[in-house]
This record gives sequence, structure tokens and C-alpha cells, in this order.
Amino acid sequence: MWNQIYDPLHSPVLSTIAAAVPVVTLLVLIASGRVKAHIAAIIAVILTNLIAIFIFTMPANMSIRASALGVVAGFFPIGWIVLNVIFLYQITVATGQFELLKRAVGGVTEDRRLQLLLIAFSFGAFFEGASGFGTPVAITGSVLIGLGFSPLAASGLSLIANTAPVAYGALGTPIQGLASVTGLDPYILGAMVGRQLPFFSLIVPFWVVWAFAGWKGMKDVWPAILVTGVSFAVPQYVISNHINPWIVDIGASLISMGALILFLNVWQPKQLWLSPALRGRDESAATMAKPASMDRTPLTQRELWTALLPWIIVCVVMLIWGNGAFKTWANSIFTVNYPVPELHNMINKVPPVAAKPTPEGAVFAFTYLSFTGTGMLIAAIISAALAGFSPARMLVEYGRTIRLCAISLITISAMLAIGTLTRLSGVDATLGLAFAATGVLYPFFGTLLGWLGVALTGSDTASNILFGNLQKITSEQIGLSPVLMAAANSSGGVMGKMIDAQSIVVASTATNWYGHEGTILRFVFWHSIVLACLVGVLVTLQAYVYPFTALVLK
Repeated sequence: MWNQIYDPLHSPVLSTIAAAVPVVTLLVLIASGRVKAHIAAIIAVILTNLIAIFIFTMPANMSIRASALGVVAGFFPIGWIVLNVIFLYQITVATGQFELLKRAVGGVTEDRRLQLLLIAFSFGAFFEGASGFGTPVAITGSVLIGLGFSPLAASGLSLIANTAPVAYGALGTPIQGLASVTGLDPYILGAMVGRQLPFFSLIVPFWVVWAFAGWKGMKDVWPAILVTGVSFAVPQYVISNHINPWIVDIGASLISMGALILFLNVWQPKQLWLSPALRGRDESAATMAKPASMDRTPLTQRELWTALLPWIIVCVVMLIWGNGAFKTWANSIFTVNYPVPELHNMINKVPPVAAKPTPEGAVFAFTYLSFTGTGMLIAAIISAALAGFSPARMLVEYGRTIRLCAISLITISAMLAIGTLTRLSGVDATLGLAFAATGVLYPFFGTLLGWLGVALTGSDTASNILFGNLQKITSEQIGLSPVLMAAANSSGGVMGKMIDAQSIVVASTATNWYGHEGTILRFVFWHSIVLACLVGVLVTLQAYVYPFTALVLK
């Protein structure tokens, strides 16, 4: 057994700096634009191993095995989702269904700002609720680029929009993960998150349109933005506090999409915004081919259903694949659990990160049938078959998709290797303890700890599992509500999703703009920090100024 060490240099400051080196190096290399993302990730993996072994004293065989586990986990399930989402997109383009979809969306509104609300925010929230784990950014990014948005707008705005729904993603998986490590009731945790995120469900639609079109461009469509935000935020609060935390995103997104479409039947902006590029500097606009003029002929009923059919199939399949009963059935048919030798349960988390020495699991669960990506592949195959694709043509298209995504899949796997190694070596716990040592400012910095966790791991679920118990222990020590701070970890974490390197690679792949991850990161970085700080301010107010919201659920 090896016990994690959180202050290997016998100086909290120096140990924290050492722990920060891998993630800072990765972000700096990507943001510089001079190093390709996959090269930056490989460099960061090597650096993380060196720091884990030589500073945090992790045995070398454990460090290497942890990295290998992360590489495999990067492909299954994350890379598997991305590959099959892009396969579905390629099929819809090849069959002409995507052109019909563009005309269908144009029939609702030609205004780019309103298309963002419908696709990036509301439609993306549905896929976050149904499957999570990169699916919404992959789908909305590919749809937006197909609609003619610039690559930077399609990728960056998809990342910003995919924030407010994340805490309830994949049928509430982050909440369940948080409950599992804290011992707190998932219904109470979900309700507390539902008293934090609805404020940002109102803000984020305004934020996305402002980031795209500027203040005046946002102001001119404020009624539609307000309808979108309110029709998502109110159901988000009601469902999370009075029903359950599992169906929050699905219910809120369907209501939001329906409300926006109905509203646009009676209201349209006085002046349409037709520019596909970000207002201001958008270097990606120069890489776009001149768009062909879109056919404005209204779709027939048959054409409309043809356009929507692949996405209806995806929605149905994702709802099935996200259901716990289905997962249990599928896993009873095919499951391979591989405990990594000399790693699984051979590492202890120790106080103050855990209440007592707790073994860290290291199992690769190859639950192939229940993977979200497998559901996406089945949806794509069904769509292709209904469109008249032969099996041979499907294989050819799938081969093209693999070639298109190959480098991205390598990058995603390397990112997961970093996340897995930092978790098992205790490197990320050292960073977490630095946030936990902020005393009276802990509600603010504890929220940012959730943000850091998602930025490191790429998952709100992983961040909750990593830091949830630390939040509970620290809050109890300083007299704060453990429910409030555990929920703050999840709510703050959602704003880290847009700068997670793995999500950025997913976005660049979906928009066929691979190699420009640095540009995407520089665009979303400050949006992420400012929004995370706003969540921190809200949690601080809940802790000290308006404590009744926490006391009710204590």
C-alpha cells in the first residue's frame, strides 16, 4: 500500500506550486498556439509522471499504470462518444439531411443569435441531460458549423452554453457521485444546486449572445433571450426542488425549446443578424469557404420529418441509454471489469482529504453495451439504414470518420491520462487543500475548487468525487453547511467545463478546426473565470448574508 502525500516538500506553498506545474504547463502550451494539442498533452503526461514519482513519491510502476488506465479511459467512454457523434454528422451531410435541417432551423429563425439560443443552449442542454460526457458540445458544435457559423463561434459558444445544465448531466450523475462520497442525500444536494444554478441559467443565454454579437446585438433580442432563460431556469428550480435531480435537464430543456419556438412564431427581431462570425476579431472567419446561398423554400411536411429524423432517433436512443434500468440490463449481458494489477486498492487517500485512510479504486469498466457512444453508434446506424446506406457504404464512411478523428482521440486519451494520474497520485488533492485553507473566504474559494476540479478532470462527476468529501469536512470544521459547500463544488464546477482541455479538443474536432485549440482556449478562458467567480459570490452570499437557503436543507 502507498499513502498519498499532500505536502511532499514540507511547505504548503512549494507543494502547491509543484502540484500546479502539469496543468499550468498544459494550458500554457495549448494557449500559446505554437504547440499542437496532442503534443502538449503528451508533454504534460510525461511531466505529470515525473512530478508524481520524484516529488510526490508515487512508486513509478503505479504512476505508469495510472497513466495507462487514463489513456484507455480516454477512449472509452469519451472518445467513443465523439467518434460516433461525428459519424452521425457525416451521415446526415452525405444524405442531404443536414441541408434540410439548416432550412428547418432557418424556418424558425434566420437570426444567428436566436439560432444560438435554440441550438447551443436549449438543444445542447437536452443532450447534457440525456448523456453528458462531451456529447452536447460534440453535437451542437457540429450543428452550428453546419449552419454556417465560424469555427471559433461554433466551438467557443458551444462550450460557454454548455455550463448551466452540467451539474444535472447524464441523468443526474454528478449529483449521485457527490452523494456517494459525502453520504448526503442526493435529493437534498440536487435541491441545493437548484437554488444556485437557476440564476446562471438566466445569465448564460444573455452571456452567449453578448459574446457572439456584443452588447447592442444582445440588447436587440433580449425578449427572446429572457424567454429562453426563464423557461429553463424556472423548471430547473421546480424539478430539482420538488421532483428529483435525475430529469432536471431533460425537462427544462424541452420546455425551453418549446417556449422559444412558440415565442418566435409571434416575435422576430426588427433587424436580422446574419453574420456567422464573432463580433470583433474572429480569425477563424478567414478560414471559411464562402457560404452558398441557402434555399429559402419552406420545407414540406415530409422534408421536415426527414431533416429531424436522425436527431429524433438520437433523442430516443439517448433517453434509453441514460436510463438506469437499461444500463443494469445491458451490463448484465456484457461487462468486463479489469482491476489494474498493483494499482487497484493499493493507494490510500488519507486525512484531511478523506475522513480515514480510504483505498482508491483503479478499475477499467468495459461496459460496452451501456456506453453512451454505443447508443450513439446505434442511432447513427439506424439513421443511415433508413436513409438507404448499404453496410459497405457505412463502413467506408466510418473509416473516413476514424481518419478525421484520429489525432483528436489521441489527445483526449492523453488528457484523461493526466486527470487519472493527478487523482491517484494526490497531486490534485494538494491543490484542493490550498483552496480549503482560505478560512472565512472559503465559500468563494471552495466554489472555485469545484471549478478547478472540472478543469483538471473534464467532468463535474469526477470533480465531485474528487473534492466532495473535502468540501464536507472543511465546511463542518469552520461551521458552514456541508450541503451548501458540497453543492457549491458541483455548481462552481460547471464553469470549468469550458476550459477543460478535453472539452476543447471535442469542440475543435466537432467543428473540423483541429489544431486551433489555443485560440478556443484564449477565447473562453476569461468567460470561465468570471462566471466561476460569480458563482463563488452567490455561494458566499448564501453562506453569510442569506443563509436561510442553506439552513432549510442543512
